[in-house]
Formats: sequence, structure tokens, C-alpha cells
Amino acid sequence: MKIMAICGSGLGSSFMVEMNIKKVLKKLNIEAEVEHSDLSSATPGAADLFVMAKDIAESASVPDDKLVVLTSIIDINELENKLSAYFANR
Repeated sequence: MKIMAICGSGLGSSFMVEMNIKKVLKKLNIEAEVEHSDLSSATPGAADLFVMAKDIAESASVPDDKLVVLTSIIDINELENKLSAYFANR
């Protein structure tokens, strides 16, 4: 599985989300390849799951079933809850 953390420019905030995704996956004992990138790279075939903030999610060209939308990109508890729910439904 490949997960991409997405932000507008593909630099700082997406890198921070990538690090948090890796922490959460380790806690949940889930293996996945995790990268970060900019919004223009968020195409349906680029990854199995995309994680991004609510403000840019509306501009994303990926299906809702491949999208985890965060209200706060710095809230690791929100990220853990949403990733847990995503993997529970798979």
C-alpha cells in the first residue's frame, strides 16, 4: 500500500503529516510506503490513499474512498482516528 501526504506546495506541512502517518501506522502495526507531495501530484493512480487538509481536499482530483481529510494537520489524534477507521473498513 502507498499513502501520500498532500499539501499545496509539497514541502513542510505534507512532510510533517508524512512523519505523523508513519508514527500512527507503526502504532497500528500497519505496513505502508508513505511519501509527501504537492496537490498537483495527487492523481488517482499515484497512491492507494491520500491524506490532506480540508482546505485543499475540495481541489483534489482523487475519489473520496481514497481520501482522508484532516480538519487539523497537527492533531495526531485526529489522524490516528481517521486512519484507524479507514483500515477498519478495508
